[in-house]
Amino acid sequence: MTISQKTLETSHGKIAVRETSGQGTAVMLIHGNSSSSAVFRNQLDGPLGERYHLIAPDLPGHGASGDAIDPERSYNMEGYADAMTEVLGLLGIDKAIVFGWSLGGHIGLEMIDRFPGLLGLMITGTPPVSPEEVGSGFKPSPHMHLAGQETFTGADVEAYARSTCGEPFEPFLIDTVARTDGRARRLMFEKFAAGTGRNQREIVAGKTPPIAVLNGIDEPFVNTDFVSAVKFSNLWEGKAHLLDKSGHAPFWDSPDRFNPVLARFLASVDRA
Repeated sequence: MTISQKTLETSHGKIAVRETSGQGTAVMLIHGNSSSSAVFRNQLDGPLGERYHLIAPDLPGHGASGDAIDPERSYNMEGYADAMTEVLGLLGIDKAIVFGWSLGGHIGLEMIDRFPGLLGLMITGTPPVSPEEVGSGFKPSPHMHLAGQETFTGADVEAYARSTCGEPFEPFLIDTVARTDGRARRLMFEKFAAGTGRNQREIVAGKTPPIAVLNGIDEPFVNTDFVSAVKFSNLWEGKAHLLDKSGHAPFWDSPDRFNPVLARFLASVDRA
């Protein structure tokens, strides 16, 4: 199994993509705010990458991708969803499963209406909120304000990197946060707070492919009780799953327990 890297020219700018050579169903992994596809190392480099065609792009303004050509257009959930749908089209993929972490989960929800070939969606660290429920879906946190802050000090970079991924902490996480175009944070947060995009509470209650929900029980940013109470029309296994001794990024802090759940979801979507 090999992991290749390429750069695609899109209408949003240059998008860097990691892909595995697995021959199974295409699975797009979408990272969170001020992160990159590098955080999916424990999924790409292993049995999941061998079995499935894993595709992990860097969002515009993140990782090895270029900054957005038009920040106002791209740096919001709808813009990112459009960019990810364009990436799948450029790769010649008309059917895929999506896993979205944090902001990536919100992007996945926005893709439901944009990508007709969406077979299933798994979200982690993503409360599907209506505009008026933002305060209920997220917990107060000493680091939450950083999510929408354009300019970071060195201390801000380290605090954000450590709070989002948790342990094990690795130096590349600091480099990834430091590289992010600060306008991406500010514009995304401003547009989210203004209620642009679809009401995600309504999205999950409407016609959707199967949606799997898995959160760390020690989630520092998301109110998991709120998520468990959300009405999903097509909730995988009929419940929101919780992983103990895990935080905002279960795929990173507990891959030995997260990956089997993701594999079970992918297999169930394949069977369907």
